[in-house]
This record gives sequence, structure tokens and C-alpha cells, in this order.
Amino acid sequence: MSEFVVYTVPGSPYGRSVMLALEEKNAPYRIHSLEMGEHQSDAHRQRHPFARIPVIDHGDFRLYETQAILRYIDAVVPGAHLQPVDPRAAGRMDQIMGVNDWYLFPDVSAAIVFQRIIGPVLMGLTPDEAAIAQAMPKARTCIAELDRLLDDQIFLAGDSLSLADLMIAPQLDYLAQTPEGQDLLGGTALGAWLARMAERPSMRATLPPEVFRSAA
Repeated sequence: MSEFVVYTVPGSPYGRSVMLALEEKNAPYRIHSLEMGEHQSDAHRQRHPFARIPVIDHGDFRLYETQAILRYIDAVVPGAHLQPVDPRAAGRMDQIMGVNDWYLFPDVSAAIVFQRIIGPVLMGLTPDEAAIAQAMPKARTCIAELDRLLDDQIFLAGDSLSLADLMIAPQLDYLAQTPEGQDLLGGTALGAWLARMAERPSMRATLPPEVFRSAA
């Protein structure tokens, strides 16, 4: 199989989701690292007209949008399937991936994680406590709902690892480093799930740069 090329900014949770899928499928890949802000460049807009990350090249095929990339990887790379066959489990996976893209990332990670980790590390910013406080109601809703959906299952969509796990884990791995995340996840089934995910070889192989893991 031809090598995948992943265009991403080091530390991006969405880039990490793609790397997790490739690791879980034992697919050959290499990272084309972009500097912070380089995704806005004309060169990158040739890859992604909306100036986002990640993007992949697979041979002569280029693809952007994380969910599309994850589904493509699962479809073309042999090995254990990362999308359930059971309609209910598949529906739950899709639902949780939607929660990530519509609520968890834009309303929680982009506020709390940015203020506690990304802003201070990359921009020297002081955390905006008001912005963090404003994000907390949505954070509580997201964590409570993901915890409810997980229930007593091993993985988010059932008994097998799915794309939902690979999307949520990088987001919560960052959130868990913050005081707010530790408070929200402490003593929950979701927190225990995250601890199990952290032990997977794929998670260990795709850790963000150390500077992000010791910031909060």
C-alpha cells in the first residue's frame, strides 16, 4: 500500500485523530508538519481551500475533512474495522463524532484548552478566566452526555474501538490536563475510558509535543 502523507500542525487534536486511525490500521504514513499559521498560506490553500487541517495525500488522491479522512482510511486499509456494522452502534458512532465537531471542539476545547494550554504556550497569553467560565456550562453538558452515552461499555460506540473513540480521545486528552477537565472527568466512566485509551500503543505513538503536555 502506498504511504499516506498527513498535513497537520504538531499538537492538533484533529491531526492526531488521523494519526490514530493510521496507527490502529498499521498503515504506512509520514507527517508533513506545518508551522502554526502556515495553514493560512497560499500553498496550503491549494490543499485545503478553507485553510484547515488535516489534509492527506494517498498516492494521487487528496482528501480533507477529518471525518471523511477517517472513513477513507478505514475503507482502504486492511485490518480491524473501525466502523461498526450494527446500525445502532454505527449510528451512535456518528452521533458522537457529531458531538465532537459541533459542541466539544468549538465550544469547549477551543475555549478551555486554548486558554489553559495553546494560548499560553504558543502566544504567551494569560488565560482569560471569563472565557473559561463562559465555556463551563457547555463543557459540563458535553462531558455528562458523553459519560451517559458510554455507560458501562468498553468503547464509546460499543464493545469495539471505533472512529468515535479516535475523535474524542485527543480532545479529552488535552482537556484532562486542565483543572477544569480534571474536575469534570474525575470519578466518571468517561475518565476511566480515557485512561484506558491512553494506554493504547496508538495513543502513545502519537503524543503531542512535550511542551503541550506540561503546560497546564
